[in-house]
Amino acid sequence: IELKPEGEFWLGILIFSQMKTCDWASLRLRRQALENELLAGGKATDPFPVLGLFDSPQLQKKCSEIYTNNKLNLESQTGIVARIPKEEKIKIGYFSMDFCQHPVSYLVAELIESHDRTKFEVYGFSFGIYTNDPMRMRMEKAFDRFFDIQSFSEFDAARLSREQRLDIAVDLGGHTRDARPRIFAERAAPIQINYLGYPGTWGNNCVDYIVGDKVAIPDENRAHFSEKIIYMPNSFQVNPSYRTIAKNNLSKRDLGLPDESFVFCCFNNSWKINPEMFGQWMKILQRVPTSILWLYADNLSASANLKLEATKQGVPADRIIFSKWTPRDEYIAQFKYADLFLDTLPYNAGTTASDALWAGLPVLTLMGRSFAGRMAASLLTSIGIPELITYSRDEYCSVAIELASNPEKLASINTKLAQNRSTTSLFDTKLFANHLETAYKAAYERYHSGQPPDHIHVGT
Repeated sequence: IELKPEGEFWLGILIFSQMKTCDWASLRLRRQALENELLAGGKATDPFPVLGLFDSPQLQKKCSEIYTNNKLNLESQTGIVARIPKEEKIKIGYFSMDFCQHPVSYLVAELIESHDRTKFEVYGFSFGIYTNDPMRMRMEKAFDRFFDIQSFSEFDAARLSREQRLDIAVDLGGHTRDARPRIFAERAAPIQINYLGYPGTWGNNCVDYIVGDKVAIPDENRAHFSEKIIYMPNSFQVNPSYRTIAKNNLSKRDLGLPDESFVFCCFNNSWKINPEMFGQWMKILQRVPTSILWLYADNLSASANLKLEATKQGVPADRIIFSKWTPRDEYIAQFKYADLFLDTLPYNAGTTASDALWAGLPVLTLMGRSFAGRMAASLLTSIGIPELITYSRDEYCSVAIELASNPEKLASINTKLAQNRSTTSLFDTKLFANHLETAYKAAYERYHSGQPPDHIHVGT
């Protein structure tokens, strides 16, 4: 990167590397340079870093369009997909590099298992590294047929998919790390859907639909998606109906937390933390003197930089405490030692937010304009706690301070969360599967009636 600053798509990689380590030196200047490049149509970055840098659905779409138009040969080598006659069952293929111990699989495993096999055949296509972990084994068993296509070219992967006569191909990766978008440029199936792994637009009409909801993608944002929207009646995010929580007798001290402190926490990846949100957190800590902030940092540079930044803003470094990596059931158990989860913007918590809610920890979010910045609001709406959605930085800080200072109000929210976990839609996987299957059927019927893709509204 340093040797070839004139290279294509390099600037976003550089900035994203900074974000991972919470190195914010010159970040504002580089972020502005990146925005200027994108607005001018420059080949400045792949789309994923933009989700974490800009709360702008317009800019996110423009970046995706630039990337797909320049990185993909969008004229398919496999040709037009032959029209597949209607059969008794609709064939769905899920494509991912993350059929392993990964948040995507944690969310979708039960969905795959819940599909109605009297109406659907469900295929898995894995282009990730073979991991031989329990989740990989579970995913292989969940599908009716499972194909390891790691060594396949995109052309061969698309051809294999066509040979299986798939009706619908679901891309669970989008423009995330090591994704294989060329498979979808080659048209793996007549109907192609962007779902879950990438909360943003694909940026090209070779993908027909994106799964969303009215909170995540309000009507006024439709123009910023190349896809037609599948509007789910509740949250767009599928969640398992059960998560295992480790049983332990740890104390706060065992986790490095002061016994009498109010614990704000955020276990989002470090690249989601930016100077603006961290500044709000420091204001909150200053107003709640008995509080600490419990974070997860996957590298020592990030934790060191965040502690240094705290001291610059007048907060002692020892009030910033870091959690270490633990197995998943122990990680979820840690949430019960926190009092309030503070979300990030422009890229919200997704799986992490639903993990916290399942464990009984309220999640306070600041809702943005983009899909990535509205995910937690979607989850909170689905579980019936919209009072934890805020709409400005001032309101975000005010609510956090109020909940930390008013034990009765926080206890009321905790009680509501405990009740709603089992009575609302957020963790009802079978209901979600039914709704998604309704959407698949609607897309399938449109295709076979000769109609182009259009927005699909799934009823409750």
